[in-house]
Amino acid sequence: MSRNFLQEFLEAVAERGRGLIGLERPASPVRSADLLALSNALLTGRGEVSGVALAQQWLDAYAAADEEQRRHHLAALADGFGPDQPRLDAAIEAYLQDKSPRAMAELSVAAEPRRQELFRRLNRPAGGTAALVRLREDVLAGLPGNEKLEALDADLAHLFSSWFNRGFLMLKRIDWTTPANILAKIIQYEAVHTIHSWDDLRSRLEPSDRRCFAFFHPQMADEPLVFVEVALTQDIPGTIAPLLDLERKPIRAEDATTAVFYSISNCQVGLRRVSFGNLLIKQVVEELRRDLPKLKNFVTLSPVPGFMGWLKRELAKDEPHIPGVADLTVLEGLFRPAEQGGTGPTETMREAQLAAAAHYFLAARTSSGAPVDPVARFHLGNGARLERINWRGDVSPNGLRQAGGLMVNYLYDLDAIEANHEAFANQGVIAASPAVRKLLKTVEAKPARRKPAVPALPPPAANSKTAGRPSSNP
Repeated sequence: MSRNFLQEFLEAVAERGRGLIGLERPASPVRSADLLALSNALLTGRGEVSGVALAQQWLDAYAAADEEQRRHHLAALADGFGPDQPRLDAAIEAYLQDKSPRAMAELSVAAEPRRQELFRRLNRPAGGTAALVRLREDVLAGLPGNEKLEALDADLAHLFSSWFNRGFLMLKRIDWTTPANILAKIIQYEAVHTIHSWDDLRSRLEPSDRRCFAFFHPQMADEPLVFVEVALTQDIPGTIAPLLDLERKPIRAEDATTAVFYSISNCQVGLRRVSFGNLLIKQVVEELRRDLPKLKNFVTLSPVPGFMGWLKRELAKDEPHIPGVADLTVLEGLFRPAEQGGTGPTETMREAQLAAAAHYFLAARTSSGAPVDPVARFHLGNGARLERINWRGDVSPNGLRQAGGLMVNYLYDLDAIEANHEAFANQGVIAASPAVRKLLKTVEAKPARRKPAVPALPPPAANSKTAGRPSSNP
């Protein structure tokens, strides 16, 4: 995990290049105009050594710039570093006259924005990849309401999809002997079930029935990109509390029959929409099968982060109707704690909530026709099957606020993954177990009675560790 030879070599090249062209490291924050001049110089330069030095100078200057200077420079990159317009116009005209492979190749090159080549050159110095990932964080933060940055974001996402493809990623097991700086980042980046202390972390890494794996990139050797936490069990769990219990009694790994993926966390905001989670799960399954051949089941214990928001919107409609729920006022209790008149965990509540959950997973769709739940989209897209809906699976404050306590199991049946994936991708078919299908069939015949008054959802609890950071939760 320490700095590698390539990073040290690139730093030495950059330092030598600075000496050759008379560059000095900036002693104070630079102006936006200085960054613009460095961008143009970097694109027009041809020397490899001087280019690395200029790129390092640019990265240092951007790191030293304040928020306003960065915003101005990102706008300049969006406005002034698109394609070379005269060359593109000529290439279009040539292609219209002669649709040869050579004309097509020239058109493709001419259509590329100049900033993509700038980013490639900025990637050359040591730390360049990580710096560009952080730069995209700035782009994403400025995107809402700013159409100019959309093209800039698309260019970075396009490059990252190549730079962070599976061939460059390294799978590493995280355990209690992993260097402390990496362990501290696991605590920081955990986005599903907060790690409250070093003892809590140790309970997730050290016992024989626990595993944790992460993807790393060679140019970001001390920064996990995504990690998954795994519990080895003898059955498929329906609640999260026993898995996180610091006083639980571990089992021998060799006695486990089930691997439970109970948390997946994406670590880098700047790599949003660059998917690693599906690759991670599939490779971890292979690792576990090789080391523990007795494992038969590979499942998740997943949160349902969109359920309560969806339910609130459904109940607020002029003519609310959720198939199978005879009295929608029963679901109203989910939005109030018991001390404020909310409905407690009764059998009536259980039936109503599971009926609503069955409709939410199997029938509700976004405007584009996809399942409404983001975690469902992730696992179903990977070829998993919706195996079980667990009532009161997570009764933590966050679990109650987001999902009314629901959790679900997705099953990765290795013999059916490809067929499930193809059916979901091509026809939108949701793979679900007979038990889940039966639940939906059982509840569809019951009519809804009336529109209840729906109280506002409580605001999310502040969490400085995960604010603004995406998660991909199993």
